[in-house]
Amino acid sequence: MATAERSAKLIWEGDLPSGSGTFTTGSGAMGEMPVTWASRTQSPEGKTSPEELIAAAHASCYAMALSHTLGQDGHTPERLEVDAVCTLDEAGGGFKITSMTLNVTADVPGADEDGFRKAIEATNQGCPVSNALRGNVDIDVNATLNQ
Repeated sequence: MATAERSAKLIWEGDLPSGSGTFTTGSGAMGEMPVTWASRTQSPEGKTSPEELIAAAHASCYAMALSHTLGQDGHTPERLEVDAVCTLDEAGGGFKITSMTLNVTADVPGADEDGFRKAIEATNQGCPVSNALRGNVDIDVNATLNQ
């Protein structure tokens, strides 16, 4: 039995250049979110994109995984900030998500740099979204422990 199962639904109308879609999530947490090709590749203009959603998923998953790893080591984080950047590039006559950069800033009372680096390495291997992307997308993690 799955620990968690989440859903989303998108309705798209029209061709790629001029069409548009609206997606909703099963939880209802996000409301209706519009998407277009132009908002994906040019200016968002208040619309989202698959890359933005993947970046949000990765940032939130990584923060939760790092919080868990640090907590297991006896260092509950006071604050974790994870900025994620997901890159879409032209590749092989189409498009491909090529990279994800995570910039992590952490306030962790009592943690030292060595322990923090070990927690980052463990999180790099344990984050479910990182594991889903690994092998298809270059993942770069830049982590800073505030002293």
